[in-house]
Amino acid sequence: MTHLLFALLLLQADTGAPLPEPAQGSAIMEMLRNSGPIALIVLASLFVCSVWSWAVILGKWGSFRRAAAQSHRFLRAFRKAQRLQEIATVSDQFKPSPLVAVFDEVYETYRRQTGGYGPPNNITALERAAQTASSESLTAMEKRLTSLATIGSTATFIGLFGTVMGIVDAFHGLGTSGTATLRAVAPGVSEALITTAAGLLVAVPAVIAYNSYAARARDFGARMDDFARELLNSLEEVTLKSKEDPIEREAARGLHG
Repeated sequence: MTHLLFALLLLQADTGAPLPEPAQGSAIMEMLRNSGPIALIVLASLFVCSVWSWAVILGKWGSFRRAAAQSHRFLRAFRKAQRLQEIATVSDQFKPSPLVAVFDEVYETYRRQTGGYGPPNNITALERAAQTASSESLTAMEKRLTSLATIGSTATFIGLFGTVMGIVDAFHGLGTSGTATLRAVAPGVSEALITTAAGLLVAVPAVIAYNSYAARARDFGARMDDFARELLNSLEEVTLKSKEDPIEREAARGLHG
């Protein structure tokens, strides 16, 4: 494109034709007025992609922020609690945290096995419940991130399509104008420039946001795995204590029965 503009400037100098007067007002508005239907369709498509990507970016920013804050609070409350029942009664207060989904699923499985007291009957079932809850929570956190990846990877090509069509229009204008002046090819060149810039403006934020949020989702996945192991360890400790002191276990059942 740079070589094309340089050649046109040389032709302009050779023919002695006057340069067009500077456009009044914004250069971007002038390019939009000179754009053809294909360029306008490309720009409209990029505008829709930009609106959607920013809606996802802002929405995910709020959800990840709430999840991080509530996860910190929930983990602190969990480690301070003496019994799982105490956490179960207040877990709804920390719902934005994905750790709550893991706890609720494991605790519900534990209640079905034991009624809420004593050692679990099947640790393997609790491990599967934790894995299922972690997977579902991570899937929910990654929802709509694929749209950011799609926009980031395709917006530049959409802009490139407008660029190619603009260059085609520029050569067509050069061949039919009769004189090789910038005025004849300026609309096509402006389409090429503005669609390229628009494609980059849409793609760059989407790619940056996708990479950032994907990394944060992986971090939350690791946190859920760590919490699941910590929760299962606490349940296994109940099992060990019950095996060591069966009289104390029966007394505890009698107190809660």
